[in-house]
Amino acid sequence: MSRLEGKVAFITGVARGQGRAHAVRLAEEGAAIIGMDICAQIPTVFYPMATEDDLAETERLVKAAGGRIVTTIGDVRNREDVQRAYDAGIEQFGHVDILVPNAGIMPVIDQGSEPQAWHDAVDTMLTGVWHVLEVAVPGMIERGEGGSIAITSSAAGLTSIGLNTFPGQAGYSAAKHGVVGLMRLYSKQLAKHFIRVNTIHPTGVNTPMVANAEYGAFVNSHPEVANDESYKNPMPVELIEAVDISNAIVFLASDEARYITGVTLPVDAGYNNR
Repeated sequence: MSRLEGKVAFITGVARGQGRAHAVRLAEEGAAIIGMDICAQIPTVFYPMATEDDLAETERLVKAAGGRIVTTIGDVRNREDVQRAYDAGIEQFGHVDILVPNAGIMPVIDQGSEPQAWHDAVDTMLTGVWHVLEVAVPGMIERGEGGSIAITSSAAGLTSIGLNTFPGQAGYSAAKHGVVGLMRLYSKQLAKHFIRVNTIHPTGVNTPMVANAEYGAFVNSHPEVANDESYKNPMPVELIEAVDISNAIVFLASDEARYITGVTLPVDAGYNNR
């Protein structure tokens, strides 16, 4: 029997990158997927964001893995969009057991110098996480079957990482630290319901957020960044793969982790252990 058979996971930022990997990996373990993605460009983000075609590819891959999926286009910054995606999933699958608030942006260069970049970063990666929790947690409590919440933070949520002090970089760091506070609050409040809440803290991941031409050009033109040892992982790997984060989420969602809650889990090739 698969580790997540009969479970339903609500994942944001599902069109590509980590979100897609999580959807496919959880589906491989038997979970049905409720997926949501903005599928549009946020002006302060310097790299091309996911599209409707990307979301359709995630659907195809989940189904190819033997899974079931319902997707909605929406913006986690808008609570009504989150509610609409959740309602579509409940209509299809009846309940939610696993939350993966994963939607993220990295407005840290170029347009990230604009004050709006702060708001876009915090609204997406902190307020957006809160929206998912507020929409989905009441139903998990009412169902009475426990559950798992795994919030995507970052190595930057445990230490100081920054290319600059642009508003977008500041907002990114603040949001990734902020979700740790949310996790600790909700983990205490939800423990009596056997709903476990943890954060995941990746180092750089091989997704379009990091592995893109625009970011590569920025690094190449700033040798102080390219040669800075503080940005490098102790384990000799430049970027980890999205599935490495997905495997950790599968574990946290499974019965193997039934007593693990309130944890900041690094999946970072030793980045935070230097």
